[in-house]
Amino acid sequence: MIDTRLLSGRDVSQAVYTALHHQIRSLKSKGITPSLAVILVGDDPSSKVYVKSKSRQFEKMGLRSETILLPEATSEAGLISFIEELNQDSTFHGVLVQLPLPRQIRSEKVIRAIAPKKDVDGFHPENLGLLTTGQSCFIPCTPKGILKILSHFNISTKGQHIVVLGRSNIVGRPISILLSSKNNNGNGTVTLCHSGTSDLKTYTRQADILIVALGVPKMITRSFIKKGAVIVDVGIHRLPNNFEKGYEIVGDVDQQSVEGKASAITPVPGGVGLMTIAMLVENTVEAAEIQSH
Repeated sequence: MIDTRLLSGRDVSQAVYTALHHQIRSLKSKGITPSLAVILVGDDPSSKVYVKSKSRQFEKMGLRSETILLPEATSEAGLISFIEELNQDSTFHGVLVQLPLPRQIRSEKVIRAIAPKKDVDGFHPENLGLLTTGQSCFIPCTPKGILKILSHFNISTKGQHIVVLGRSNIVGRPISILLSSKNNNGNGTVTLCHSGTSDLKTYTRQADILIVALGVPKMITRSFIKKGAVIVDVGIHRLPNNFEKGYEIVGDVDQQSVEGKASAITPVPGGVGLMTIAMLVENTVEAAEIQSH
């Protein structure tokens, strides 16, 4: 049995916030308060919770975050025109549209409408293109948070076989590029698996580091991993149960099942989710610095 280490996102995010205080003080001394505009279309409950926790963290750091609520029936053209106004508004350094969007709005059109210099989510094709070619850009918050966790806990990726489950532009694809890039946070050999991969266990059992972003609660169990693997669980789900709260928060990995076999794992909650918010704060502070020059 291995003593499985918990890779706490709380510890890493606190280290990030502490490191940011100096930059924020420096910007404020020049009369600049890093500011984020968050657009929420409709009333998806989990989006509301997420937006609220983002706003709370900005407030805690002495930064400005404004949430703009738009009705569910908002048209694509109406939303894009609103984004274009925010692109021109110099009081906001970052613009973020909370996904998912209502059916009548194409998210790729909306993402393209955000000015790349204000794209603190790192989803604009220009930023993703720069990321692919190893140039300076806004890195999507969740992949950036994963890199910070690995670095904070001194988990080397160099020469490691890293298996990524999930190919979304938000997590799977960018993290696979970052971890295979030629730099200190990369240099891994990356295998990208997805819903079209047959015999998933063949790949997951080879992983020195397994990054799981499948969107299926507790799918990855003990039989999927090799002894000593490091697991990064990106999933977050609310499952009903009979306990006091009436639900439990779980990831894509059955944490109890892998304990004693994995060498380390990010907990859910308290892992990658906290880092996503921390990286949004960091990207917004970076955006304010870039725009102040």
